[in-house]
Amino acid sequence: MSSRNSFCLFTNDVETTSIWFNTLRDETGKKVLEDGMPKLLELYQYYNIKSTFFFTGYIAKKFPEVVKMITPYGHEVASHGKSHLIENGFDVMPYERQRRHLEESKKLLEDISGQEVISFRAPALRVNDDTVRALIETGYKIDSSIASQRFDYFMSFGGIKKLKWLFAPRFPYKTSKRSLFKKGEGPIVEVPLSALFLPYVGTTMRIFPLLTSVQGTLLNLENKINGKPIVFDIHPNELIDESNEVRIIHRRSKYFLSYFIKDYLRSKLKTKNLGSPCKHLYSSLIEYYVKNGYKMSTIKEYCKETGLL
Repeated sequence: MSSRNSFCLFTNDVETTSIWFNTLRDETGKKVLEDGMPKLLELYQYYNIKSTFFFTGYIAKKFPEVVKMITPYGHEVASHGKSHLIENGFDVMPYERQRRHLEESKKLLEDISGQEVISFRAPALRVNDDTVRALIETGYKIDSSIASQRFDYFMSFGGIKKLKWLFAPRFPYKTSKRSLFKKGEGPIVEVPLSALFLPYVGTTMRIFPLLTSVQGTLLNLENKINGKPIVFDIHPNELIDESNEVRIIHRRSKYFLSYFIKDYLRSKLKTKNLGSPCKHLYSSLIEYYVKNGYKMSTIKEYCKETGLL
């Protein structure tokens, strides 16, 4: 290992999405609070990890304890927008509505946690060219909504606009004042999520554990060459098990092909290895980076230590 730090940033999107039912449910939010989050915090405490948690305003308002429970451990509280509703995607909302959502989410999370909130990740990573201006105007300093060289856009909402991921810089960068996808002289720091064609996230880890192991090896090699941080994303709802309930796949797409790919097929794949198997897989992934001497910090701490902030 070189003298410089190798960083692995474990990040978490906290919301009321039920993977089992493919919809938003308050019942799932309660299970995240009572089961999913405690499991994640237990893992992070065991491995002495500081992590960033991106909360939707909806789950924070509904279950404020889900935010409060991370603060004693030194984790970062960050914004995941106001809600995960499809119509609240930052790629479809106009500027003024984006700004309002960012302001309301920031204030709510700061009031609950007592922390300054400066980091943002868009729900479903959906952004447009108004998003960077809205972030600047509402006092955010860091974004982590870009997944450089990720290519599974056809499986998610806002897919066509996500083609820009293919050409986005891989290394963290100061963004343009006009686009999160481009380098520039703007005040927002972009910390891209790791991807090698497929995203380096909990979903891939659960569906394709062997592939995720290969991704980790290649990302580790890339880090040794140029110091690029590894940024992994997981959801506490992946660590809960709702399979004791009868499953109905809710349709969110009005066109059949879109429904088949983004709702039916995607929801079938995404239910693999939920609950305890996910915790086991995640523990093994974390151990790989512990053994390779990585520093595991919050996104905010990474940006400060590397001079990006």
